[in-house]
Amino acid sequence: MLGLNHLMDSMMIGMSFDEVPPTSDENVAVTETTFNHIPVRVYVPKRKSEALRRGVFYIHGGGWCLGSAALKGYDSLSRWTADRLDAVVISTDYRLAPKYHFPTQFEDVYNALKWFLREKVLAKYGVNPERVAVSGDSAGGNLAAAVTQQLLDDPDVKIKLKVQSLIYPALQPLDVDTPSYQGYSHFPVLSKSLMVRFWSEYFTTDRSLEKAMLSHQHVPVESSHLFKFVNWSSLLPERFIKGYVYNNPIYGSSELSKKYPGFLDVRAAPLLADDHKLRGLPLTYIITCQYDVLRDDGLMYVSRLRNAGVRVTHNHVEDGFHGSFSLLNFKIGYRLINQYISWLSENL
Repeated sequence: MLGLNHLMDSMMIGMSFDEVPPTSDENVAVTETTFNHIPVRVYVPKRKSEALRRGVFYIHGGGWCLGSAALKGYDSLSRWTADRLDAVVISTDYRLAPKYHFPTQFEDVYNALKWFLREKVLAKYGVNPERVAVSGDSAGGNLAAAVTQQLLDDPDVKIKLKVQSLIYPALQPLDVDTPSYQGYSHFPVLSKSLMVRFWSEYFTTDRSLEKAMLSHQHVPVESSHLFKFVNWSSLLPERFIKGYVYNNPIYGSSELSKKYPGFLDVRAAPLLADDHKLRGLPLTYIITCQYDVLRDDGLMYVSRLRNAGVRVTHNHVEDGFHGSFSLLNFKIGYRLINQYISWLSENL
């Protein structure tokens, strides 16, 4: 507010006090290294295993601006996942906005994941190449969905993911007036204005994009065909539509999309993928929370994936809100993490 520091930089300083060192415990060995120059934390169960282990590649959330694998919540999640699944967990970092913008975050995560999926790297960590998952929450869920799509077209990657797990993912910035954005615009933790700020910061520090998004005038008419991929009036289950009216898009000038084309890029907005691309995706687990502006992004992706023939397990949390998954010391967080790990145990 005083103009002394960027909002996201200030928030990041506050979050850094919740970071913990890579400390091994009696069950899990924890180390830090780099995958293709990207910092990662590696969690390996200490107990001996006769067979190759599962592998879980986890991407933290934080609106592409905040967070790290070192945050206590993510460190605890990775330990629990490694111990309970008897899995090798890779928790990746990536460069953040406002210093870095799209596609840097996407490329960092993609390059780290490709490194992990090399045969000799999987062999080094004792991971079964047929049992690898990618997971992420919020902006990490966005990146997880995006890199999973990108892998489909990469001839250099011979090893394919078995499953993807998306925890209340952000999947599109075209329509920030869905029923969940309208109904929970001022809900704590993640308000509509903060989510729009995150989206905008992902692409630029120019606040004109944020302003255009809040007035729903950021998409140019020449990109109007993309709205069919995010039309909540046809993609949301009826019970989530009741009381809301779908308004046709208001188109803006093409100036913003020419300066910042990222917000129309499928690597930033996985919901913009066409059905042909979606058909090749692996078994998917999606968590959505009722009290979350991003609820409808997840719901629309569930519909589109199922329409494309992808097997999806959808866990809608009626009493959930954005960030619930990270509340490890509360019943709701414990419950969601148990459900997530149980699903991986059965399907990975």
